Amino acid sequence: MTDLMTTGDPAGIAAGSPTAVFAARESTVRSYSRTYPAVLASARGTTVVGEDGTEYVDFFSGAGALNYGHNHPHIKRRVVDYLGGDGLVHALDCHTPAKREFLDRFGREILEPRGMDHRIQFCGGTGTDAVEAALKLARKHTGRSKVIAFSGSYHGVSRGSLAATSDLRLRRTAGVALDEVTFLPFPVGPRGGFATTALLEQLLTDDLSGVEPPAAVILEVVQMEGGVFRIPDAALRSLRSLCDAHGIVLIVDDIQAGCGRTGGFFSFERSGVVPDLITMSKSISGLGLPMSLLLIRGGMDSWEPGDHPGTFRGNQLAFVAGTAALDLWRSEDFLTTARRGAELLRRFWRDNTLPGLVVRCEGHAVGVDLTALGGGATASAVVARCFERGVIVESTGRDKAVLKLLPPLVADADTLGLGCATVLEAILHTLAENQISPDAKP
Repeated sequence: MTDLMTTGDPAGIAAGSPTAVFAARESTVRSYSRTYPAVLASARGTTVVGEDGTEYVDFFSGAGALNYGHNHPHIKRRVVDYLGGDGLVHALDCHTPAKREFLDRFGREILEPRGMDHRIQFCGGTGTDAVEAALKLARKHTGRSKVIAFSGSYHGVSRGSLAATSDLRLRRTAGVALDEVTFLPFPVGPRGGFATTALLEQLLTDDLSGVEPPAAVILEVVQMEGGVFRIPDAALRSLRSLCDAHGIVLIVDDIQAGCGRTGGFFSFERSGVVPDLITMSKSISGLGLPMSLLLIRGGMDSWEPGDHPGTFRGNQLAFVAGTAALDLWRSEDFLTTARRGAELLRRFWRDNTLPGLVVRCEGHAVGVDLTALGGGATASAVVARCFERGVIVESTGRDKAVLKLLPPLVADADTLGLGCATVLEAILHTLAENQISPDAKP
């Protein structure tokens, strides 16, 4: 073995494979690098390039953090120019020109046209920070402590957000009781529909139900990690009315389903419902930079100065990039591409259905459900084959049996067609290889 005192490289890592140092030095907690076992070096638009020159079509978009694609030239140019002018990068929550422009533009481009009077709280670098702030503010505003969440939900893995996340495996990693949240069945899911609002109303109006009136109800309008299930508009409107009747704060987690991913800028727009609190992150910065925010409905900003601090609330590069991304929402080219892309995805999976295959399309989020075709084992094999053939996809949902396709909103028709065709080929190949009939029953 090479002398450590001479080289500082006890395992000969530098001379090993391109991924040797990750295996030797990085925590075993890493996950995506196991699914995509390559060194990814550069990217532009819908294409990611490996260190060895291999090109991949990105149907994952950084788990929804790259709705505008990789290194969007308009957004990137703004950030480069800002850095070139020695613009302030870190500023806690102080006033800065970059923050001022983002606040002004977000208000004028997103909130005002939708009749929303929400204030904006910057929470830190990641979505779980916004969820923690939302739960904390709801409890402060109402004086209550309990929260209602739903089966199939994912809200993050820090203490409060994990308590509202339904994944039992993830919950066990907390190492402590997570008992401040009551879970109800989501109104739609793999077992069909459920009269959730009626159940909740019964629990709230029965003084022997054992359920305390909660501070908040938190939900994803489209459950992404749960398998791409959208709550029916009527159910969401009923839930809004029930929350109003009982003084409950309605929180919508739009971290993955927002910023145009599932239709309008917000996932809830088509229902006509306006949530009290809205959490956002992932694509809100436009370039994949760390940023999260909480939208607080008028009259609900109950914070006192300094109630919820954080060192990285002021990511100036994210403000600059996020403001540039808002320009796209005024671009007819961008909007037309996004609308056509969503329709192309819907048509492809409508026209290429298989017996036993269930597909749920929500804008640029597609859930290809393989539960009846071998479940998680099939999905895992399809993900691996897609990667071998140059397309990055993820599996999610119960048993990880749902392929979740998240192409960027800027993907053109040829890219979407190629990506979808590759996924379909990988499904057919895996079914044939494992002798699974497409008309199999679960």
